[in-house]
Amino acid sequence: MTSSDPVRLTRRGALAALAVGAVGVTAAACSKSDNGGSTTGAAASKSAEPTAEISYLPKLDSDANPSPTAEFAVKVSKGQLNPDVKLTNARGNVVTGALSEDRSTYTVTEPLGYGGTYTWSGSATGEDRKVVPIEGTVTTLTPQEQVNVVVNVADGQEVGIAAPLILKFDSTVTDKKAVERALKVTTTPPTEGSWAWLPEDNGSRAHWRSKEYFAPGTKVSMKASLYGLDHGDGAYGAADVTSDFVIGRAQIVKADANSFKIDVMRGSDVLMTLPCSYGSGDLDRNVTRSGIHVVSEKYEDFAMSNPAAGYFNVRERFAVRISNNGEFIHANPETIGVQGASNVTNGCINLSLDNAQQYFGVAVYGDPVEVTNTRIPLSEADGDIYDWTFSWDDWKSMSALEGEVVSSSAPATPSNAPQLSGTPTSTPQPARQGQTG
Repeated sequence: MTSSDPVRLTRRGALAALAVGAVGVTAAACSKSDNGGSTTGAAASKSAEPTAEISYLPKLDSDANPSPTAEFAVKVSKGQLNPDVKLTNARGNVVTGALSEDRSTYTVTEPLGYGGTYTWSGSATGEDRKVVPIEGTVTTLTPQEQVNVVVNVADGQEVGIAAPLILKFDSTVTDKKAVERALKVTTTPPTEGSWAWLPEDNGSRAHWRSKEYFAPGTKVSMKASLYGLDHGDGAYGAADVTSDFVIGRAQIVKADANSFKIDVMRGSDVLMTLPCSYGSGDLDRNVTRSGIHVVSEKYEDFAMSNPAAGYFNVRERFAVRISNNGEFIHANPETIGVQGASNVTNGCINLSLDNAQQYFGVAVYGDPVEVTNTRIPLSEADGDIYDWTFSWDDWKSMSALEGEVVSSSAPATPSNAPQLSGTPTSTPQPARQGQTG
């Protein structure tokens, strides 16, 4: 038969065609709704949709890029997430996460990176047993600037009873309230203390000080949750910072300028009494400042320069720094003849070589040195650790959460302060009699 021949319908074919027509009629009759209306195509499509409903945190269609420390999670209702759910970075590495016990939520458990694009993948199974894909991308924010911070006390360090915690930021923190809320200090036993924002020094400075000297043996733990935190003006924290340390024995240096000596107290006992010479006081720069100083550094052997006093690279032995204005407790053989009888120095506390070595051996970072009976008080003009010159109420008022932070500038090291200038030469230049630091 050719394609142009007419189709001949046999009796068997005719019966088959009638049968197909009957089925079609039956199917049409079955599609009637209970109320006599016909089911629309949209309703039929809806009845075929899976029941599992997926949601993401943050939302995938959000215009704002989230912080890398925001909550990143995928959730399902009317179903369960499958074990293949994961979030991967642009290199294909899987971000650490955890599936909840009821398999309703998968949560990322590590911080993400700045400016990264991350991809969700995996699946969920609905109550109707239909599988739904987990898919989508999210991109974290890119800071205009990342702020770094350095903490002054290292993990495991043992420090003196007057040691403050110091956070030095490498740029200005404009949202100090947000940052201070992210700073947590825990002490055992509980110790009252407060943060205060000191004047800018090429970046912001936050100090935490206890109300009174620490009790010996106090354990201190500080956590600064700064990564991903908005510091203001588009700047975000570069990293979290922690510090865990312990307070050592209670040692205080009682330094009465009228007594021409220092008493090194260990608790309530006098550990040693050492004859000394304080600043001559003829010029303001030669006055040993009154107030609570804090031991911050010590050097067994260094060269010191003080251009204002006219000496350079003078060898100083057993030098313990008590202020960034150039005040040290150190050996000076040139003033031995007047130590215990007269004050002749450029502001430092001079001891004999043996006495300086003896004190050097027991001094640690954070020890208080209480200087009294001089005509100029210690202040912010003298350097970075003048925390104890403030009353407790004044100190608390410098907290961003308690008071009004003053935006001023006071360098941690005054520009005209005497400086340790490196290791001494083999033939150090002698100082003028009675006039070294």
